[in-house]
Amino acid sequence: MGTVRVVKATTKEDLEKVFAIRRTVFVDEQNCPPEIEYANEEESIHFLALSDQQPCAACRWRKTDLGYKLERFAVLKEFRGKGIGAALVSTVLADLPADAHYVYLNSQVNAVGLYAKFGFEAEGEEFEEAGIKHYKMVKHF
Repeated sequence: MGTVRVVKATTKEDLEKVFAIRRTVFVDEQNCPPEIEYANEEESIHFLALSDQQPCAACRWRKTDLGYKLERFAVLKEFRGKGIGAALVSTVLADLPADAHYVYLNSQVNAVGLYAKFGFEAEGEEFEEAGIKHYKMVKHF
């Protein structure tokens, strides 16, 4: 694998790449309803991962009533298992405000191990979101 860079997606072009990756992974591959997938876009900070300049993954964070929620981690199939998800998590955590003391996410069951490496712990029962099994995970500081 070549060079991986994670950038904040602030231009219209970068945001279109972010949404295209998420559409491929969540809507096409995992059959997530588009109206669920594209909620809360305006108040979110978006990120785009590039492998040798090719868009390959995306995610976002946003402030909620509970704290800071990391969401929509999507890696295109041909780029999975190459550490790109970890690069996204690392970049997003570094981007959060200094006062971000409650950081959480809803992890698909198969990604729990990735988030655990960054200090997230599963809390509560497994639940279903858009037909996919998840655990709520909270980062402990």
